[in-house]
Amino acid sequence: MLQFQKISKHYPAGFGKVYVLRNINLEIKEGEFVSIMGPSGSGKSTLLHIMGLLEEPSEGEYLFLDEPVQNLSEKRRTDLHRNHIGFVFQAYHLIDELTVYENIETPLLYKGVASSERKSRVAELLDRFNIVAKKDLFPHQLSGGQQQLVGVARAIVHRPKVIFADEPTGNLHSEQAVEIMELFKKLNQEDGVTIVQVTHSEANATYGDRVVRLKDGWLA
Repeated sequence: MLQFQKISKHYPAGFGKVYVLRNINLEIKEGEFVSIMGPSGSGKSTLLHIMGLLEEPSEGEYLFLDEPVQNLSEKRRTDLHRNHIGFVFQAYHLIDELTVYENIETPLLYKGVASSERKSRVAELLDRFNIVAKKDLFPHQLSGGQQQLVGVARAIVHRPKVIFADEPTGNLHSEQAVEIMELFKKLNQEDGVTIVQVTHSEANATYGDRVVRLKDGWLA
């Protein structure tokens, strides 16, 4: 599903360049739940952002759903984001001016989904995540755990093939963290969603099928 062939990422620095990722060869199959781990500055988030088409590799080839990413048009990239990719961030990234309902609905509006179908999908997730009573509240009226539940609901409402999660429980206390990780496990096992998470937490990593470890930009 996702294939990295000799991927490197570097940035210019003075007369040279600084490498963030070096010569990464990696394959993630459909239906896997993979955790990326490593110390701060090891390149975890950069790797995840390249996987999610938010950043470009400097060298090497990346195949997303068997398509070489460097050959994608802007239109095709947008199409992949709208239809196949869900992102969950540590800082939630909810839209402050929108209610819980509207935040979850947003990806479906971008996708042009009909009103009745939007209502049905949002209602299903509000019910599934036990946040029906919160649907008319704004993000600032929610706890961190509730905001992240909304973030996950928004990430999956368009039924993506893969979810990329960057430290999804980084701002949550342990009980909320367990709730979010159990949710990911269910999405993976029952809905067949491929999940790739960046995490510092060994406990979170145990929810996945395997761990990919990075050190100084190299696969450890």
